[in-house]
Amino acid sequence: MNARLRQDAIVRSLRRNGTSTLAELAEAVGASRRTVLRDISALRDHGFVIYSEPGRGGGLQLDPQSVQTTARLSVAEVFALLISVTSMRAAGSLPFSGLADAGLAKIESALPPDKLRDLQRILTCLHVGRLSPLVDISDMGTMDPLLLPAFEVAFLRQRRLRFQYRDSKGAVTSRSVEPQAMLILPPLWYLVAWDPAREGFRHFRMDRIGRPEVEEVATFQRRHVAFEGHVRPVRDLSR
Repeated sequence: MNARLRQDAIVRSLRRNGTSTLAELAEAVGASRRTVLRDISALRDHGFVIYSEPGRGGGLQLDPQSVQTTARLSVAEVFALLISVTSMRAAGSLPFSGLADAGLAKIESALPPDKLRDLQRILTCLHVGRLSPLVDISDMGTMDPLLLPAFEVAFLRQRRLRFQYRDSKGAVTSRSVEPQAMLILPPLWYLVAWDPAREGFRHFRMDRIGRPEVEEVATFQRRHVAFEGHVRPVRDLSR
């Protein structure tokens, strides 16, 4: 369990149990007491108010009104929230868009400068449009949860992405491509990539992509993608 997951587990345990000893927390998260003490210190730095009561019957307590004051979300997590809201808006099913935008703006403003830069770079790759009514979506599946973390690395570091792709007839092939953009045509999501083997752009339905892996090879240059007129960059939707 990494530090962030461990700290989240400590907060949940303290909220659930009221008072916990250091030994109980260490057993709950599978770490040493020293590690848990470091986690408690980190949580306090993030704004959580955690009391320590010495002696028999004492332990660690979390103030029930305590909340974190700094964002602990990763770029991929914030991006997942943004694209979820964006896709709902594009589909015309976001009744509380003002509140959603305000909440996301607060999250963005709390991000460290380096994470904010990464988020803004990823957002330049995201586009939204309308799906043609002629497209068959009867076989639409679920997306691999490993896609978004892989996309974050591939887009930010401009690395090739290798994956298994299943076409409309069910045939599976191995692809190695240069990711250029992400396209949301609700309810379908596409990876737009330059395919060196075919010397051209290809649109890959994300629900047909499996086993994504970032290739540690030389970086590639971003290419201009000529989208159709109804497709807009995600940042333009708020104008």
